[in-house]
Amino acid sequence: MDQPAYVQHYSPVLGSLAWSSLVAALPLLVLFVLLGGLRVRAWLASLIALAVSLVIAIVVYGMPAGMAVLSGTEGAAFGFFPILWIVINALWIYRMTVRSGHFDVLRRSFGSVSSDQRVQAVIIAFSFGALLEALAGFGAPVAICTIMLIGLGFRPLRAAVVALVANTAPVAFGAIAVPITTLAQVTNLPEDALGAVVGRQTPILALFVPFVLVALVDGARGLREAWPVALTGGLTFGIAQFAVSNYLSVPLTDIVAALVSAGAVVLVVRARAGATTTRDRVAVPAGGPDVESSGTGSSDDGAHGGPPSEGAFGAGAAGDRDDAHQDSRRDVLLAYMPYVIIIVLFSVQQIPPITKAMNAVTLKFRWPGVDVRSPSGTQASSTTFTFNWLAAAGTVLLIAGVLTALVLAIRPGDALRAYGETLRELRTAIATVMAVLALAYVMNLSGQTITIGQWLAATGGFFAVLSPVLGWLGTAVTGSDTSSNSLFGALQVAAAQKSGLDPVLLASANSSGGVLGKMISPQNLAIAAAAVGMAGREGEILRRVLLWSLVFLAGMCVLVYLQSTPVLGWMLP
Repeated sequence: MDQPAYVQHYSPVLGSLAWSSLVAALPLLVLFVLLGGLRVRAWLASLIALAVSLVIAIVVYGMPAGMAVLSGTEGAAFGFFPILWIVINALWIYRMTVRSGHFDVLRRSFGSVSSDQRVQAVIIAFSFGALLEALAGFGAPVAICTIMLIGLGFRPLRAAVVALVANTAPVAFGAIAVPITTLAQVTNLPEDALGAVVGRQTPILALFVPFVLVALVDGARGLREAWPVALTGGLTFGIAQFAVSNYLSVPLTDIVAALVSAGAVVLVVRARAGATTTRDRVAVPAGGPDVESSGTGSSDDGAHGGPPSEGAFGAGAAGDRDDAHQDSRRDVLLAYMPYVIIIVLFSVQQIPPITKAMNAVTLKFRWPGVDVRSPSGTQASSTTFTFNWLAAAGTVLLIAGVLTALVLAIRPGDALRAYGETLRELRTAIATVMAVLALAYVMNLSGQTITIGQWLAATGGFFAVLSPVLGWLGTAVTGSDTSSNSLFGALQVAAAQKSGLDPVLLASANSSGGVLGKMISPQNLAIAAAAVGMAGREGEILRRVLLWSLVFLAGMCVLVYLQSTPVLGWMLP
């Protein structure tokens, strides 16, 4: 005999929305305190918060125990596929390029564009970091870009700060737009609509980030001298991000934007290269002792350089910092091939007949044992699981990985070992993401999320200001815009519907605000500190990036609020 459907109700505690919200928020409070206050490991904190949410769903909301547990299993399954399926295969490709030595070739290729660290910060941390975010996300851009910057002569603390601040504007479309995909899943809003609105928010952020990077490297002087590079990188990235997310393909957004931005910066640098033939280095910036002085060494002391030469952006000097190693054109071409393969495969996937053929084998089914209905009797959409095993971005990346192994002449045994190493490296991340998604599904399907959303909706139109803050808080604590969207996406929609605001706008604002919390999340700070050999000194890095996180957040709050009014309402699709 089938178990009767569970009907959600939103005021189970004394019939009060306020008291019910306080109880419903306990899993999130537990998660935040464990992660941010007690510094419990993310996977363990997520499991504890999941247990709390299950108890509340069963005891307070009256959800059948079996159905509550099965709701969690659906969330965990969605956490692995398609989310982790993308991350695993993307990092496998990266690991193969490291094993084959082609990653070092790629790093030297970037360094050969210019010896000016201000230019390198924009090309590597911003543009190439965006490409890494587009393909993998989940901390990979911070770790990889930090290592590349140190290899090009950046001092460790500065490399970490630059990589963290740069890892903002691309995050909402990271890992082949997994945050947007997840947001669409938990909110039941169209993925294209969400991507289009986010694509009208984060490009504005992208315009300013390169200027901040230049200032971090060389203070006010850097802004005076290197503003053309900053403007070119940010403007072209923002325009491409808007155009692709709105008119081409949400998953391809950051890939195209990153390549357009990098290409435009290289053209500007090459155009100005004739102005100088001397090597330019960056001296102590105008920011004083709180900003590191810069030199060619990677240690904490002993800067070597003088001021940049008059015609900044000189080309071709940094590539010889690796013992003057000269790579052949063939090696350089092979170093870029994995990314070319990925772009080609995703582009081919957008061709309508191929898209139709790949989607033809997609399986959709209601998750076993989970029958949840709203008070009006409508079936909860998130009880339907979509297994698009062939069309999934992770599967495309798996195919790209196989082709990469063939092109780079990596032996099958080495490729398989690299895959095993990737799984071992990600084991705690896998547990964390699956637990967070399980928590989100339990809260959403039991009604806890809607309870909180309806309570917050009492703020009316002002909730548009709070909307990005929720996303920022979620990412700051979990380290992932995807996880933040899982936790708060449905809440944003519930609050929007209750307060008369646009659900798509507020759900998108959760993701756009979330990108600004990534630079201060404990996980990303730990990744950056480990990459530069500063484990245990995460607080020092946090102090360098916190202000920028708050400044950008304030700007995003103002933007979203104005977009919710006639002042900037015209910006929305």
